[in-house]
Amino acid sequence: MRLHLCRAEQAERSGSWSVVCEQRLVLGQYFSASEDRSLSLHFLRSCAGGERAGNCRAAAEARACVAELYLQQGELEQARQQAEQCLRQTEGGSSWSDSTGRLLQMRVRGTLWRIYDRLADAPLEARNYTDALRLLHRSHRVATESEDRQTEATAAYRLGLTYQSTGDHDTAKEFFSTCAQMCESLQDTEGLGNAYKAMAKSMESEGNTQEAVQCLEKFVEVTQRSGVKHNLVDACMCVGKFYYTMGEYSRASHFFLQSYEVACETGDVSLLQKAQVWLACARPQSLIREFSTCTTLMSK
Repeated sequence: MRLHLCRAEQAERSGSWSVVCEQRLVLGQYFSASEDRSLSLHFLRSCAGGERAGNCRAAAEARACVAELYLQQGELEQARQQAEQCLRQTEGGSSWSDSTGRLLQMRVRGTLWRIYDRLADAPLEARNYTDALRLLHRSHRVATESEDRQTEATAAYRLGLTYQSTGDHDTAKEFFSTCAQMCESLQDTEGLGNAYKAMAKSMESEGNTQEAVQCLEKFVEVTQRSGVKHNLVDACMCVGKFYYTMGEYSRASHFFLQSYEVACETGDVSLLQKAQVWLACARPQSLIREFSTCTTLMSK
């Protein structure tokens, strides 16, 4: 630490401002513990805000670090300002890499995606969908520019959920479809399952029950491939509930029984009890329906 302080002071006396920035960046990153955050911010801001340094790589990386620290602290507006300024700063140095070798532009776009995504939480909670969609579209744009397919898929899914909340199911399905395609190429079974589940909800809201069922059964198939038992229980119960509300008690029982059997394997008592309740609701209805059908046939 003393060495970098001395180097920064010597460089400042000689007017080598890019070297000053490099040394202050190292010092800012050195104080990484949460209790040293104020020291880290002091060095990083002195580097990022140093006008004499001009538009150098170290100053841009320092600003990216400042944006990330503000994001960690929940100071979202300050984080947004720093990240947006950093993105503008890197336009003249698109090939700059950070200290770990990652492209600085891609790093700051990833940070900016998280910032916009977090900023959208408040208007979503207040059901202010206009502001939420404006922020989520920004989030989706920078996610696309970040060239991170996983991030882009997540951003598309979040937009789909928001459009679904507004009742615009056609647009919602477009984003869910985009998310599903990306998750399939990434072999992200959890993301793919979530996309199918959300798409089924929009289809059901539009009265397209057959298409909704197909999506839900794809949801089950995907979760079976993933091997995550808790997700499979959720998927089977989801399909079972759908069939139950349609009065197809035999099909509902089939999926509730699957969810019960998998829940037994998890050892999760609350999950097991939930599966038992649904199975106990559907199975008697199914037997009554079967008995009624048999009685009708015999009477003929």
